[in-house]
Amino acid sequence: MIIERQEQVTDAVLSAMAETADPRLKEIMEALVRHLHAFAREVRLTEPEWEKAIEYAVGLGQFTNDTHNEAVLASDAVGLSTLVCLLNNGNGGNTETAAALLGPFWRMHSPRTENGGSILRSETPGATLVASCLVRDGKGQPIAGAEVDVWQASPIGMYENQDESQADMNLRGKFVTGADGRFAFTSVKPAGYPVPTHGVVGRMLEAQNRHPYRPAHIHFLIYKPGFKTLITQVFVDDDKHLESDAVFGVTRSLIGDFARDGDGYTLDYTFVMEPGEAVLPVPPIK
Repeated sequence: MIIERQEQVTDAVLSAMAETADPRLKEIMEALVRHLHAFAREVRLTEPEWEKAIEYAVGLGQFTNDTHNEAVLASDAVGLSTLVCLLNNGNGGNTETAAALLGPFWRMHSPRTENGGSILRSETPGATLVASCLVRDGKGQPIAGAEVDVWQASPIGMYENQDESQADMNLRGKFVTGADGRFAFTSVKPAGYPVPTHGVVGRMLEAQNRHPYRPAHIHFLIYKPGFKTLITQVFVDDDKHLESDAVFGVTRSLIGDFARDGDGYTLDYTFVMEPGEAVLPVPPIK
């Protein structure tokens, strides 16, 4: 197609892609082109601005390595990761979901720990946390034999792989739910922390006058054949960044009740699993 004016560009691209064999790929790419071209027209994108956008895209690759994925961080920072999570969980996106972002710090082989055991592997000063959790299905029935990975940052906001003062696998553990669907552990109350700001996402946050902080939370990954793997986070209810999470990961159902108990805290939380395929994600770190 010979293009004579800007209005014809979109149709020319869509025509070129018309023979795409994979119907889902065709659907996605056609929608992407339509929306991307409409965006450029709406904002009257200039050539210098387009060049900046390309520079940003290149930076996503330049700042990605074996321990950090800048592209995923960018998706998180504009809410796309959370939107996709909400669309694909919680009754097909019709209700608020108990699922949340995996994050960059899950490790595959956390130490197996008895119910009620501690996930502290080295001295970790901080307020004690005692957690007692239930895993059930949508009908309220307990799910026995589910494997539960737990991992969290320390009270200074660092995961063990970021902090040489912590022992390997500190604040990590793998539990199995009992016949009553419950598991329990002891730990310390986590702290919030900033997302990495050394790359292009950090510059974007600065330009938008946004802080880089995530509210304090504990990660959970719950796996059992016959159920969709539940990847989620439970947030500390008194954190000042709950309403301004840099990656938009906080939903109402994910705010836990961290109740004061003397010098420490308790957490009682219920996880609901949906029927589906049990698939483990690829660990972002080894």
